Amino acid sequence: MKVMHSRLAAVLVVMAAMFQVAAAAQQTVQPAVSQEKSATQREIVVSLEDRRLALVENGEVKKIYTVAVGKPSTPSPEGTFTIQRRVANPTYHHDGKTVLPGPGNPVGTRWMGLSKSGYGIHGTNEPRSIGKAASHGCIRMARTDLEEFYALVSVGDTVRLIGHRDEETARLFGPADAPDPAAQPLQTAHTDAAPAASEPAPVATTVASMGMR
Repeated sequence: MKVMHSRLAAVLVVMAAMFQVAAAAQQTVQPAVSQEKSATQREIVVSLEDRRLALVENGEVKKIYTVAVGKPSTPSPEGTFTIQRRVANPTYHHDGKTVLPGPGNPVGTRWMGLSKSGYGIHGTNEPRSIGKAASHGCIRMARTDLEEFYALVSVGDTVRLIGHRDEETARLFGPADAPDPAAQPLQTAHTDAAPAASEPAPVATTVASMGMR
């Protein structure tokens, strides 16, 4: 009996050691998986001079879009910001006027508000303004580009607005093009707007006026 008990004890010790090894292996694998999921570093770079936007992931350009930027009287701000909120199908309010989601909405179908209060990346009901210095300071995108871009970015992503061409913008967007007469400032009738809500809701989200923007 003593021999049997000794053998049983030895088996239990071996099994316990095996469980400890398996547990240790799981503990070393799990952090590696979470690190892989959070490894993507996303940045949005806008060249105000080129009127183009680059979506950069882990240092590589994923997409480039042509955009509208602020006109000389209401320039887009320069600096580094973050996306603070995302709103789908906003309802626009300005000077007592309400525009429901649809083709006539001045901010289009998507809004991405920046950490710079009152400024964001959004659509437009004036597609001819894309590629021009035309907005009240916000970054405008064509609808197809806007909706694709919206699906690719998240709250917290870095957004850098660069006012003048430098080595980085030359690398991202290539050599500067010759002046384009069509890319001159375009006066617009509406005011860009900032949304009151932080995320898309089942019903249309209200957009508040930006005043001077």
